[in-house]
Parts: sequence; C-alpha cells; structure tokens
Amino acid sequence: MTHSHSDIDSQVRGQRRRLKAIWFNTLFVALLTACAEQKKPSPPPVSVLVVPVARENLPLFIEAVASIDGFVNADIRARVRGYVRAQNYKDGVTVKQGQLLFSIEPDEYVNAVAAARAAVVRAEAADTNGAIELKRNQRLSHEGLVATQVLDNAVAAEKDARGQVLAARAALQQAELNLSYTQIHAPVSGVAGLALVRVGNLVGQEGPTLLTTVSQVDPMRVNFPMSEIDYVRFPERLQHLEQRDAAWARQQFSKLDARRSADGGDPGLELVLADGSVYAHRGVLVAANRQVDPSTGTIQLQALFPNPGGALKPGQYGRVRILREDQGQAALVVPEKALVSVQGSFSLGVVGQDRRVHLRPVEVGPAARGMRIVTKGVNEGDQVVVEGLQKISNGSLVAPLLAQSAS
Repeated sequence: MTHSHSDIDSQVRGQRRRLKAIWFNTLFVALLTACAEQKKPSPPPVSVLVVPVARENLPLFIEAVASIDGFVNADIRARVRGYVRAQNYKDGVTVKQGQLLFSIEPDEYVNAVAAARAAVVRAEAADTNGAIELKRNQRLSHEGLVATQVLDNAVAAEKDARGQVLAARAALQQAELNLSYTQIHAPVSGVAGLALVRVGNLVGQEGPTLLTTVSQVDPMRVNFPMSEIDYVRFPERLQHLEQRDAAWARQQFSKLDARRSADGGDPGLELVLADGSVYAHRGVLVAANRQVDPSTGTIQLQALFPNPGGALKPGQYGRVRILREDQGQAALVVPEKALVSVQGSFSLGVVGQDRRVHLRPVEVGPAARGMRIVTKGVNEGDQVVVEGLQKISNGSLVAPLLAQSAS
C-alpha cells in the first residue's frame, strides 16, 4: 500500500504540533512550579535561650575523701578476770568522766586484799622484832659479850624483815588495785557505745576484754589526704600547726560560724556528707603527717570540726573541700550545659549581631556549681546558647532570648 506525498506531509505536521504542545505544557508547568516556590514562605528562625559570657569569682576547691572519728576514743576493757555483775549505763548515751560503767564480781579480790593486809601485819611484826634484836646485840657487842658474827646476823635479819614489809605493802597495793579494777569507770566524758558483753559474761580470761568504747564527739577529727602537688603549691597552709590544739580550734569555730575567717585569713574547710549536703559548720586544719606517702603521693592531714548537735558520728565518711586561692577569681564562666563536647574538644554556640549561630571552639578550665571556666575562645559579653543546641547548626538563623527573661 502506497502513501502519497501529501499524506506524509500531513503526518509530519501533526507530529510537530504534538511536540510543540508537549513543550509548551512542560514550560507552563515549570513556570507554575517556579512561581509556587517563590511564593513558599521561608522557615522562621529557631528560638533559643542565650546567656552572656560573664566574669565571676567561681569558688574552686581541693577535694579529698575523708574519714570522721572522735576526738578521743577510749576503749573500755576489763583488766581483771571475773563475771560481769552489772552494766551501769544505758547503751549509746552520754556519760561523764568518772561515771561507773561496769561492775565485776569483787569477792575474789576482796579476799586477796584481806590476805595482803595480814601479810603486811606479819611482816611489820617481824621487822619490829628484828629491830629489837639488833639493838640488843649492838649493846652486848659494845660490852664484848657477843661475837661479831652474831651482830652481823642481827643486822642482816633486820634488813630482811624491813624488805619483807616493803614487799607485803606492795602486794597489798596491787591487791587493792585489782579490787578497784572490778569497778570500771569512764576515763573521759563522751558517748558510750553499745556494750560488747552482758551481765554474767566471764571477762578477762585470756587478757583484757573490750567492753565498750567511749568517744568524745565535740570536736570531731577528720582525716584526709592531700596530693603532693597541692602540698607544694600551698605550703603556707601547713605552717605553725604545732600551735594548733583543741582550745585554739574552738576559738576559730566561733569565728567561722559568724561567717568570718579564722586566724591568718583562713576561710576554713567544708565537709560534704554522704548524701551530698554540706555540713553546717566549717573546720580548721590542725595536724599533718611527718611524711608524704611514696606509694600514693599524698600527705595525710587532720582537721577538727565542731559537732555541737552530735550529727557527726565516728566511722562516717565524707569529702573535705579546701578553697583554692589561685584559681576562679574574675574568671570568664559559662553554664556547663552550654558546652558542646566532641571527643574531648569543646565548643560554644555564639550568637552574632546577624542573629546567626557560630560554633566556636574553646578551651575550658575547672568547673563548679554548674559553671565552667573558659580560658580561650570567647570574650566577656558574648551571647552563648544554653537551650536549643539540638535544633541548630553552624550558621543557623535564630531568635535569641535571654535565659533570665525566659525564666
């Protein structure tokens, strides 16, 4: 079947018209899309909270784990053998110096005292008789009626009798001392612990038996280590410790409780308890060990803290804080939550005058109370993002709002 030239031309012209129609439709759609994109509104700036970088006096501390103990811990022991007759105090109460704590059956020791007294009487009688014999033999010797050997024997016998008296009297004193040990009194005033024996128990059988412990708990001793580096950096803290005792410490407690410094401008030591709370009273350093422990590189220190209400107990643990005087004064600080940390490097989101965020690398120092010292990278007054960091990136347009105003 053949086609004429006119049919072919008409087909070509139709195809060209269809191609033009497709091209115009495509162009029309592209123009509509462009117009729609031009009319589409840009997203609003992200709202963030900012704070200005400020200079503050940030309190920084030397911290160390501390053990708390009584000022005096007196172990109460049975020094003689016998059965406990009575416990004369209530467990855990405050006792006075000289107060009776325990009684041990005294009968055996009462009899020993009686026997020792009888021995003293016999020895004194023998000594008296020996003195009479010596005088008689001395008189007879002068008259030439007794031999020299007899006189010498009389002198020796009299000295022996005198020695027997001294020995008997010493035995009596020891017997009376043993009898006194059956009445066990508190050597110091303080809190008596729980009794470790009860009435009827045999004590002192194989040596002095521990009965209880009495602790003086006001003030309290607090022991803690200081690193050799901090010791070398602050040697003045350990000067003149030989002049510091409990009486001196009590004078400083009143100053520190009045929010003043101790002697020499010492701000005192803080004690952080196991629950993270800061103890209500500050203490003072009173003693240091004679050497640095080479195995740990620390020196052991001792402080005294007041304990008027008895809140501190021997055996507790806490943390001692000593204010650093070489750091934290007029330092540039930012909230720790403003810092972006990536593999040990830190940066801050700084909002510029164009309201765009610039992630700026910084160098940081110590931290305290939720704030961190910045040593390099920002200037005082720079606005840094503290909330909304997860919604922004470097160069983001933001709507900054001061965190103080937001709160």
